[in-house]
Amino acid sequence: MLSRSLVILGFLLAGVLGLLHYAGTGAGAPAPLGGTPEARKIAPAVVAARAEAVQRAADELGVAHSKQILFGDLHVHSTFSFDAFQMSLPMAGGDGAHPVADACDFARHCAGLDFWSINDHAVTLGPRRWAETVETMRQCNAVAGDAENPDTVAFLGWEWTQVGPTPDTHYGHKNVILRDLDDERIPTRPISAGIPGGASDEGLTVPPAVVLGLLSVSEWKTGGPAFAEYLRETGNLVDCEADVPVRDLPTDCREVARTPKLLFEKLRDWNLATLVIPHGTTWGFYTPPGSAWDKQITVGMHDPEEQRLIEVMSGHGNSEEYRPFREVLFGADGSRTCPAPTDAYLPSCWRAGEIIQARCASEGAGEAECEERAAVARQHWVDANRNGGASTVPGVLAKEWQDAGQCRDCEIPSFNYRPRSSVQYILSLSNPEAEADADRFRFGIIASSDNHSGRPGTGYKEFSRAEFTEARFGNFLDTPLGEVPEREPVAHSEPAAEKFSTAVFSVWETERQSSFFMTGGLAAVHSEGRSREQIWDAMQRKEVYGTSGPRILLWFDLLNGPNGSPVPMGGQVTLDESPIFQVRAVGSFEQKPGCPADAGAAMAPERLERVCQGECYHPSDERRPISRLEIVRILPQESSAEDVTPLIEDPWRVIQCSGDPSGCKAAFTDPDFASLGRDALYYVRAIEAPSQAVQADPLACTFDDSGRCVTTSPCSDRPWSDECLAETEERAWSSPIFVDYQAD
Repeated sequence: MLSRSLVILGFLLAGVLGLLHYAGTGAGAPAPLGGTPEARKIAPAVVAARAEAVQRAADELGVAHSKQILFGDLHVHSTFSFDAFQMSLPMAGGDGAHPVADACDFARHCAGLDFWSINDHAVTLGPRRWAETVETMRQCNAVAGDAENPDTVAFLGWEWTQVGPTPDTHYGHKNVILRDLDDERIPTRPISAGIPGGASDEGLTVPPAVVLGLLSVSEWKTGGPAFAEYLRETGNLVDCEADVPVRDLPTDCREVARTPKLLFEKLRDWNLATLVIPHGTTWGFYTPPGSAWDKQITVGMHDPEEQRLIEVMSGHGNSEEYRPFREVLFGADGSRTCPAPTDAYLPSCWRAGEIIQARCASEGAGEAECEERAAVARQHWVDANRNGGASTVPGVLAKEWQDAGQCRDCEIPSFNYRPRSSVQYILSLSNPEAEADADRFRFGIIASSDNHSGRPGTGYKEFSRAEFTEARFGNFLDTPLGEVPEREPVAHSEPAAEKFSTAVFSVWETERQSSFFMTGGLAAVHSEGRSREQIWDAMQRKEVYGTSGPRILLWFDLLNGPNGSPVPMGGQVTLDESPIFQVRAVGSFEQKPGCPADAGAAMAPERLERVCQGECYHPSDERRPISRLEIVRILPQESSAEDVTPLIEDPWRVIQCSGDPSGCKAAFTDPDFASLGRDALYYVRAIEAPSQAVQADPLACTFDDSGRCVTTSPCSDRPWSDECLAETEERAWSSPIFVDYQAD
């Protein structure tokens, strides 16, 4: 009788496992598609009115021979990206998939953009998803009308997402933009950096089908089956064979380049019109402490023809400013130690020691014992790879970190700031031993959104924290794949786990990071016209700038160029005399509530509400005043051993503006240029009068008399109905003008 019962039980168990396995394959779940754009093109009168408004502003400031200023977003994810897909799931608080088609309609009518690009993570773009992306982008451009004067230009692209576990193997993220859409002018597949794990061969693995089946069954009504199918399809991708010419590879493999050098080699092998844009360089979310860009100015790691622009700001915060603080100190032998705190910076490793020391003291242990435990905690933190130091303090709450790891005096900085990867630091570097023209980074500057819900250009209005920022990313910890077992807040630290797992989002302080997301920035180009080729040419010339979201107008020129001709932002000249510059800036339009009539007529009301959240780019006739112009001068290193701190002069000069709504203009020179006898670069920040922005003060610190952040009220603790608004100064960053010195 017992034997028979065991047999029946075995059959039942086998049946349950079989059903779970079947569910875990995603059977019955529709595969996410790129979709079809539903909205018509922008009315020609609306496009013309926007161009006329820019031209009027240029005329009032006396800008001669003004090119068109067009606004776009070159960093956008649909739910083909893993992180975007998991955030869209109802189990994570999302409202469902936002495919590439949503991004097309949003760019056109919600944000009113002139151009944009799709940049899903290449690592999850298998053959089907890539083909879907290409087809939807072609449909999006087909809506635009006349190719010489389209309403909106949509560029195809992807994100090369590299996450090295140590500072020496971490190169970060870069967007790859393609100029063309014809089959013969686009690659067969995007190029990824491989499974996260960076330069190592280890990485995330897709859970077994039975585990995915449990996910499907337990989350049947909240997107579990669809997510299981997504993970299954991703898990079936196989890396392409290495060292094979790109055109000889099969169509159904994942192409991998684990370093920038290999990425550039593969792009040259394809020999197509591409543009590589690094972004998020200071993001401490995934960047190992101590990471620096010095290793990317080495031989082969930089291609000045491919890599011409850099993203200074996105919805993940600002990556512009250099500061001399260090997150970790390295000895000559590679050993790591924790730096002491300063008035401007509290290292996270130091705070880890304080937390353990306080717990120890509360247990009644002696002072010497508690200090020893604090020292061990500091060491465990700095020895952790992949920014995993937070996991070395068991049971720690986000609030307990206070403002550790943050740049206190930076403007809207990214989370856990990495200053030696900031744009200013990058522009100051040189390496005389690198290839010709690759011995320095001569980047043009843009900004973008890095939106993960198919919404390009979300910075036009400061609202909808839940949908227009990535703040919901913290909800992933409440899902079956992101949930992390609770740990007892004991009075001693533990070494970080070496295994890279799905718990990585907890290791990377996901909850704390979620307070630092903003609505994002914009890229602007000075273009000869609206066509795809003209916008591309402006990017190639680096005649571009970035804004923190508003459509600020900015012109920056060197007046005494060769033969007396002006040189616009992004340009490069050689002089033996003082450069003379002119800058002109006009504030963005104040926004009216709701959507303009053209947008309202372009989409069904329910789609307008879901995609645009009922709010569109809707400019009034009133412009915000420009309060001041800040000039930054950087003197690039003359040798790689030169300390960059005194070479980055920010601000080098400040020009106060009258607040006239028609804008601000000024001319200035550098009287010391010739006497310094060295190369220099100059760029401008145009600063608007203060206004409110979503999550602009992410921690809302309360400081004691010594300036220490003692308590926080993070945005992540607030209900979604609270937009967590705080005052900030919206801004635009010009591309630099590079002035090389050469004695006559």
